[in-house]
Amino acid sequence: MITKIADYRKERRITQEELAQAVCVTRQTIISLENGKYVASLPLAHRLAQYFGVCIEDLFVFDEEEGAK
Repeated sequence: MITKIADYRKERRITQEELAQAVCVTRQTIISLENGKYVASLPLAHRLAQYFGVCIEDLFVFDEEEGAK
């Protein structure tokens, strides 16, 4: 799954730590999400989308090939 978290975060000029605190996770979680090493739970995806004021689908790009495995 591809995320646009880093793009939205940089656009708003906030640090990984600031985002982590805002959505109640660790900075390491944000790093892992941005690097595609961790898939967000639905509640976390919802908090992130709400924080940025976008739809979950705008923040996370589902890779159809990955879902077919």
